[in-house]
Formats: sequence, C-alpha cells, structure tokens
Amino acid sequence: MHNPVAIPVRKPLSQLASYQALRAHAKEIKNRTLREWFAQDPGRFTAFSVEHPEFLFDFSRNRISGKTLDILFSLFVECEVETWRDKLFAGDRINLTEDRAVRHTVLRELDDVSSGPARSRDKVLRRMEDFAWQVREEGFTDIVNLGAGGSRLGPMLVCDVFSDLACQGLEVHFVSNADAAEINRVLQNLVPATTLFIITSKSFTTPETLANAENARNWLSGDDQVNKRIDRHFSAVTARTEMAVSWGVPPQQVFPMWDSVGGRFSVWSAAGLSVVLYLGMPVFKELLRGANEMDEHFKTAPAKENIPVLLALLGIWNQHFLGASVQAVLPYDTRLHHLPAYLQQLEMESNGKCVDRSGRVLDVPGCTVVFGDVGTSAQHGFFQFLHQGREPVSSDFIGVVRPAHANRRQHDMLMANMIGQAEALMLGRMPEEVQAEDNGQHAMHRVFPGNRTSNMILFRELTPRTLGLLLALYEHKVFVQGIVLDINSFDQPGVEFGKRLAHHLLDGLHDGEAVPGQDCATRAALDYYRKHF
Repeated sequence: MHNPVAIPVRKPLSQLASYQALRAHAKEIKNRTLREWFAQDPGRFTAFSVEHPEFLFDFSRNRISGKTLDILFSLFVECEVETWRDKLFAGDRINLTEDRAVRHTVLRELDDVSSGPARSRDKVLRRMEDFAWQVREEGFTDIVNLGAGGSRLGPMLVCDVFSDLACQGLEVHFVSNADAAEINRVLQNLVPATTLFIITSKSFTTPETLANAENARNWLSGDDQVNKRIDRHFSAVTARTEMAVSWGVPPQQVFPMWDSVGGRFSVWSAAGLSVVLYLGMPVFKELLRGANEMDEHFKTAPAKENIPVLLALLGIWNQHFLGASVQAVLPYDTRLHHLPAYLQQLEMESNGKCVDRSGRVLDVPGCTVVFGDVGTSAQHGFFQFLHQGREPVSSDFIGVVRPAHANRRQHDMLMANMIGQAEALMLGRMPEEVQAEDNGQHAMHRVFPGNRTSNMILFRELTPRTLGLLLALYEHKVFVQGIVLDINSFDQPGVEFGKRLAHHLLDGLHDGEAVPGQDCATRAALDYYRKHF
C-alpha cells in the first residue's frame, strides 16, 4: 500500500504577485497595437520566434512586449511549473483525485528499457506487431475501431493523415457514436468474413462502445460461415483485460492499457492498435519518437526557448488579460482536418474545470473554448467572425512547407492564404484607409479592427515523427496551463457524471415510471419520446 499524496495548497492564481503584475501590465498596453509594434521594431519577429530543427514557432503576432514575457516567466516560476514537470516525468502520483501517476510519456521512451513499465510497453508493442502480421495473413480487409473520445480521435487522426502509407488491401473505419446509424453506415459496405473489430475502451464499460460491439456481434452472427468463429473477428484494447475475455474476445487478442494513461493521451498506447494494423509498426514508432523528442525539449529547454511553455503562457495571457476566451485551431493542410477535434478534447476535457486542486472554486477563467477547421475551407466558414466579430479570438495557424503532392502552384496559393490571413488579422483596415479607397456610404462596413492575436507553427514537412512532435507539443501546453490554473488536468468527473445520468434515464425509457426528484422538463422529454416512438 502507498501513502496518499498530500494535496499542496497554493494561493489562488488571482492572488499571486506575478498574476497581479500581469493585470497591471495589461492596462499599460491596452491601447498599443500590433501594427504599431511591428512598425517600430523591425526585429520583432526575431525576438518573438523560436526555430526548432523541424518547425518554426512564430508568436510575434501576440500583443506582447519583452516586459510581458518577463512577467509571464515570473508566473511560470511562481506556479512551480518546473517542479510539477519533474513530478510528471518521475512518475509521481500527480493525478491527485484518482491517486494515479500520469505515464503517457513513458510509452514513447523507446530507447529506455531499464524500468518495469518500459519492458511492459515493449512487450505490448511486440504483440501488436505480431498481431498486425496475423491480420494481414488471415486476409482481413477492413478494420473497425469501436471506441469513443480519445479511443477514437487520436488513432483516427493518425490513420487519416498517413492514409497514403497504408498497408495494401486494408481499410480502417472508426465508430464511436451511440447512434446506430453510424455503425450501420459502416457495416453496409463491409463483408463479415474479412472484417475485424477492435473494441477500445480503457474501462471496458463505455456504454456506446459496448452497444456498438454487440451490434457488430449480431451482424457477424448473421453470416453462417463467420458465426462458427465470431471470436476471431474481435480484438480489444483495455485496462480491464479480464472483462474483455469474459465478453468473448480471445485472450491473445486483448491488448492492455495502463490505468495511468488517460484516454485523451492514449494514442501512444495499445489504443494505437488500429494505427499499427493500418500503417505498420515502423510508422507508429516514428510517431512515438517524435513525441519523445518533444518530451525532451519540454524537459530541458530554458523557459524562454521552450515552445510548449511559451504556447501555454501566451494562451493564459490572451485569455485572462486580453479577453480571448476562444481559441481557433487552423491547420492549412487537409491531412490535418481531424486535428481541431483532437485538440478540442485534449484541452477542454483536461482543463475544463471550475475547481482547483484544493477544492476551491476558480476565481479566474478556466480553459478556452477550442474549435477550428482546415484552411482554406474555414475562411469561407467562420473567418468573418475572426476578422470583425466583437469577441476576440486567438488563432493557431499550422502549416507545412513541403506538401504530400507535386502541385506547387496550389500549395503556394494555400500558404499565401495562411500567411495572408494571419497578417490581415493583425493589421486590420483602419477607417482612414477605407475612406482613401472608397468614400461611399458603406465604407465603415469594410473597416477591420485588426490587432487580432495569432501564433504560427510551420513544419518543414508532415511525417509520423513531426506529427508526434506536434501532438506532444499541445499535450505539454495543456499540462503547463493546468499547473498555472492549479487544477488536475488528468481526470474528467463531468464526463463520468453525464454517463451515470444517461444510464439512469435509460431505465426510465424502458419502464416508463417517474423517478422521484426528476425535474419536469426531463419527465416531459421522456414522456414525449415514449409516446411517439
């Protein structure tokens, strides 16, 4: 038995000296504009950018000065982020509410096999690779991953980005929704005899995942040939391996997850089985290596050059002191079109909390609202709001210098759009500029306030390794922000609460009995559903 971890009590964020200094500083610069700063300082880009061997991180279009960064680094020190970072990598039980370590970074330390967890990881990787060969030899043509949240978003993102590297003759599909229409649409185009299902659920109790698994089993049983060996068509990834075996998955096709790895951090684990089956183990290992490189950067780079630290602190500055409570993720590469949804879960499930580690209600903003879409499609969707909406939005532009195709002209067009949009959001169009061009009565409609904040992350190329770098970059950004906010980024009580209520209401849909204490709107919705079904 281990001793429970004592919850350290820190002053509320709003009471820290550096936080109060940032408030005062925000008032000092509230009338300064990015347009002015760039005009006055030709070296602004050099001062506010970091070049990693694989990508450029440009944060010069943030409303900051050197003094801003100095105070933000003081906040970093006052919140003891380095101490918490060391606890993360040392395997301390920093997930305080669940009394667990947070070990997703161990999954990508491929060069370290000295510890028990590392040896366990390598054993699972070898089993995953062997199973991938077995799946191909047995003639499966379609892999269907049944999993919700992180059990879907991470693997789906990786498989989609590198679909051009897929093993010949294999297709992969992802089903997560409780709505049976989703799995039915997938199954209608598949052949039972050549379809393999992966049940991905850490707890092996996720209701929608198990409902889809039962649907899949019923579909397979309708084929007389397959019905004799249905178990052959199922594998599972879970921390509750005995439950998967009891459900009917052959033990040799059950792959373990660690309790210390949360779902939104699990793409590096056996939850990446669909990636290994579809793309091969070499691709998966390159993904892990890239993430590990970012881990090392996060651990060792000084704060002023530490890209996850900078990204996190800039996010705190923009939200808490400049009012940008919304974050747009804008990848200018179609291969990354699932990235906004992946980062949405990573940030909003991790830091979407209103209570700190000590149980106090936060008196400052929590995490930002994250949304986005791929450029240039997004420009015709919500960019009008980014340019002229009353609420400020901070944007992350993500681009790739060398595309996966040979059409240079269109790629030039794509990159020109990305860089141009960032410039337009920063510069805006002033009334006098519009008047000089057009004295018409609608001139003011073409005024753009500008001064809109953005970061730009520009990769040389998109490979499994660089995608690993990118995903781990945002993981560590979320971690740093969680420490600054003094919250636990590694639990999700709101998600669990919603699941319990849904399970409770499911019984009410069947038996029709009113539940004591149930509110009138809930009763009315249940009654309407039963009446008209």
